[in-house]
Amino acid sequence: MLSELSKDDAFKTYYKEWIAVYKEGAVRQVTMNKYLLALTWVERLAPDVTLGNIDRIAYQHLLNQYAKSHERQTTMDFHHLLKGAILDAVDEGLISRDPTRKAIVKGKAPRPKKSRYLNQFELHKLLTSL
Repeated sequence: MLSELSKDDAFKTYYKEWIAVYKEGAVRQVTMNKYLLALTWVERLAPDVTLGNIDRIAYQHLLNQYAKSHERQTTMDFHHLLKGAILDAVDEGLISRDPTRKAIVKGKAPRPKKSRYLNQFELHKLLTSL
């Protein structure tokens, strides 16, 4: 349980427990899936980071690693998914200072998006068939 964790425990363990306590049953399934996906990335990118040594540099390094393969907006979403748990850990005294403060969110350039509307030819073809 969250109350039994200490500064020596892994951040990934804390985050997993935090999701179970605060998010299960409180958010829609699609949102829960986002938290669980963020957890898998934390497990992959920061498996050895403990609550006691997650500082601004360690957190920024985690964000930078994530940003290498994701667009900036996706990295921003990842940051927000982690920030709630980290701020709670600060409030509980497990992390001494807020490592998310002044975090720089990077990311790959957005890929070109497909048009989501009909062009004039497609519109006339649709109207004719109707």
